[in-house]
Amino acid sequence: QVQLVESGGGLVQAGGSLRLSCVASGSIFSINAMGWYRQAPGKQRELVATTTRGGTPNYADSVKGRFTISRDSAKNTVYLQMNSLKPEDAAVYYCDAYLSSDSRTWNHYWGQGTQVTVSS
Repeated sequence: QVQLVESGGGLVQAGGSLRLSCVASGSIFSINAMGWYRQAPGKQRELVATTTRGGTPNYADSVKGRFTISRDSAKNTVYLQMNSLKPEDAAVYYCDAYLSSDSRTWNHYWGQGTQVTVSS
């Protein structure tokens, strides 16, 4: 089994910063990509940022220049540094990992989500 556990969400004023963390654990052979998605009430889940092993990070246009994704492959951990937060950034943030437990099959795994609230 594989588990992804997010942390670091909370309440912050507009213009403030938060750092999210996500640790993948369990039966993991290799992780290809890790990333962050978010879902606000009444909206679809949307990509925030992703990073692949050795690749260039990919960001949603709405967060470019404000958010930074980073990864510690040795710790199976991905981070999301969020600066200059806006009220429209408020959402539940989900961690995603595309990984293999046996070197043959690859699947996406999701965390339980962490709430980010931004007050204006």
